[in-house]
Amino acid sequence: MAESYERERQNDSRLDELASKVSALRGVTIDIYDNARDHELIDQTSETFSSFSTSLKGSATRLTRMAQSGNKVAVLKLAGILVGIILVLYWIWHLIF
Repeated sequence: MAESYERERQNDSRLDELASKVSALRGVTIDIYDNARDHELIDQTSETFSSFSTSLKGSATRLTRMAQSGNKVAVLKLAGILVGIILVLYWIWHLIF
């Protein structure tokens, strides 16, 4: 009888060890998934900023061409956009710092 209790205790001990290993493995798996999801978010953000940069360069090129043509309305638009960009950057700077 004592032998069966001893085996039951050993089985319970091994079952607890196995449960802790499974729990640790699950934690590692969740960490890997979270890390992969973070990298995907970073990649999407990089692509968004890249397309925004390309769009902004194209707009700046078109505005520069309009300003060089001597159109006063285009020059005022360019000045307004530059002032707006500076104000937005100033506001963001103070929001962050």
